[in-house]
Amino acid sequence: MRKLAVVVALLVCLGTLGGIAAGNAGSTERFLTVTNDDGELARVPLTGDTFAVSYRNSIYETYAEERYEVQADGSYRLVEIAADQLAVLEEYYGVPGAPEAAVPDDRRNHVVPPNPDRPVVFDTLSIAATDLGQRTLHVPGEPPLELWQLVGDRNPFVVLDIKETP
Repeated sequence: MRKLAVVVALLVCLGTLGGIAAGNAGSTERFLTVTNDDGELARVPLTGDTFAVSYRNSIYETYAEERYEVQADGSYRLVEIAADQLAVLEEYYGVPGAPEAAVPDDRRNHVVPPNPDRPVVFDTLSIAATDLGQRTLHVPGEPPLELWQLVGDRNPFVVLDIKETP
């Protein structure tokens, strides 16, 4: 009877370990890649489903931020716009709703959802990463990545893309 209990316990352990191994074998890691004509400039682990790109608005000379949520198909959708000054949200973005005060630990002072009549979804996003705009990538759990420091003035564009590795 004791041998049977040991065999059953061993089979349960092997089944559990096999399930863990099978679960890990199928898991993938997601990264936000930053590329340009020179190739990959940076790769940031994307452990959650959100990230943001902040920049210095050239008209108001204040900071604003576009916040994205990753979709199941690997695209990403603009879900919130934030800024230090209300004017950036009300005039520059022209959003239909009134901005609200951001929560106390937010990087910006005011937030607003984007216009629901014009959804913004990207598979890849090409942006100017100039010294003036100081675009910075914010991924939860990772240090901010100053995109404008990765490129020269001659060709200051970068492309953000989500990649998965098995």
